[in-house]
Amino acid sequence: MTTPDRPMARTLRAVAALLGYPNAELRAHLGEISQALADEAALSPARRAALDALMGRLAREDGLDVEAQYVDLFDRGCGTALHLFEHVHGDSRDRGPAMIDLIQTYEQAGLLLGPDELPDHLSVVLEFASTQPPESARAFLGEFAHLLQAIRESLLRRRSDYAELLGALLDLAQIDPATLASAKPAAPEPSLDESWAEPEVFGGCSSAGQQAPGQPQPIQVVRPSRGPSTPAAGA
Repeated sequence: MTTPDRPMARTLRAVAALLGYPNAELRAHLGEISQALADEAALSPARRAALDALMGRLAREDGLDVEAQYVDLFDRGCGTALHLFEHVHGDSRDRGPAMIDLIQTYEQAGLLLGPDELPDHLSVVLEFASTQPPESARAFLGEFAHLLQAIRESLLRRRSDYAELLGALLDLAQIDPATLASAKPAAPEPSLDESWAEPEVFGGCSSAGQQAPGQPQPIQVVRPSRGPSTPAAGA
């Protein structure tokens, strides 16, 4: 677990990078990512060892296999989606205003998204959090804790070592997953055929124990009380 004043910006950016598509460029920098995690020491030695094991697998296995596994894991099925608002709003009209609000939060901090970046992707959320003071970053992560835990549980059911990344984020937020156990259990993962089926209108991936579209949702964006630094996303 972290302490309130321990820096975590480099760790957040490292986790954001590891949640990205594991192409050759990312795999070429795994050693640097591991060193950044060790230097900042925002995570426990046990958690860093688990992340090193994940990076070791990504470096060791065939690149095409690693990339195919990533697509199968995160781009198919609802439970492991990295676009957080899919778990809350699905494809309903409520997702648009929530995305706009998040973009405005980023812009107020001086963080401008690239043309291909969506604000609710977990990697982008972490890039923003990395620009905040540790206490604000921790509070911001805490607002998404129930979603992080739901994704983590889906990854654990698939026996994926990517679950360690979500566990690391809960560590940084100083949240014990057991405290989230009272939430409604996530729905079972659909089969591949079901995941490719035509969804109901405005149905989407409204799973992970969240309210149905149009109902009050548990996420509130924490706006920083202090002026943050303003690096570009991905810096």
